[in-house]
This record gives sequence, structure tokens and C-alpha cells, in this order.
Amino acid sequence: MRITISGPIGSGKSTVGKIIAKKLDLPFFSGGSIFREQAKKHGMTVEEFNTFSETHRDIDIDLDNMQLNYLREHGDIVFESRLAGWLCSSNGIDALKIFLDASENVRFTRVRNRENPSDDDTLRNLMRSRERSEHIRYQELYGLDYNDHSFYDLYINTDDMLADEVAEIAIRHCNKIQ
Repeated sequence: MRITISGPIGSGKSTVGKIIAKKLDLPFFSGGSIFREQAKKHGMTVEEFNTFSETHRDIDIDLDNMQLNYLREHGDIVFESRLAGWLCSSNGIDALKIFLDASENVRFTRVRNRENPSDDDTLRNLMRSRERSEHIRYQELYGLDYNDHSFYDLYINTDDMLADEVAEIAIRHCNKIQ
């Protein structure tokens, strides 16, 4: 079974994806990790690489094509990335497409706890700037409104839930459609 997990920064994509993968004995793939690796290869922070990508569209296109090829080649996988569900939907790839969401304050708290920054205002501004940049790039490259969740099979607001609870909802949904 191919499962994609998409959502904004701090929504729980990676954490929930890893739990689902472990419980279903599937490999886990993180598109976010690939983006972070590419930033590092270019000698940039994620934020710098994100800004750089705004004027170097080939970066997004290459990374998205790599993810698309990986999705086509792997039928049994939990695949986390901002565009994984849309990539499957727009390319006719069979997958359970999950979108995780959370309020900005919850997402900010999760990212702050994960990355332990010293300046809350800077982190909040970086998150907003990165999301704004991604939404503009997705719209310009693909005509995608990132706030359109209509092609997802399952939408979960993770504000008041533990990652294990979110994963359990997703797994129950998987069991219903198998």
C-alpha cells in the first residue's frame, strides 16, 4: 500500500509517517529530508535554500520529479512530503492521500521544541516566510492552491492529538479501503 502524508511545517508529517510505517511494516521516505540534504549540499540553511529556489525553478522541478519517480517505483511505502498527495493525484498514481493540518500556534510550538531556537519571533517569521514562498512556487509551477484539500482521501487536524492517535486514525482508514 502506498500512503502519502502531506501538510504544512510542524503538522506532524514525519512523526506520524514513521509511526504508520513501523506499524504497517512499510519503508518510510521523507521528501523534507531530501530538501534539507540539498540545502546542505548547496551550503545553505533550509530558509536560504527555499529563497534560492524562488529564482531557480529547476530545483523544485528536479526534486518533485525525483519524488514522482520514487512514488511510481515504490508501491508499498509511507511517503511524506508537502506535495506527495498532489503528485499522486495529478499523475494517476494509486495512493491513500492523507493531509495533516494544525493551527499556526501548535505548529510553531512543535517546531520550536524540535529545533530549540533562541528567538521565537525569528522562528515564527521564518516559518511564515517559508510557507508563503512554497505556496507561491506551487501556484506558479503547477497552478496548485495548497489550501485545496479536495483530492486528499483523509484530512486530519492534529492540534489536540498525539502522533500515535493520528497514526491510528490513518491506519484504521487504510484497513477500511484494503
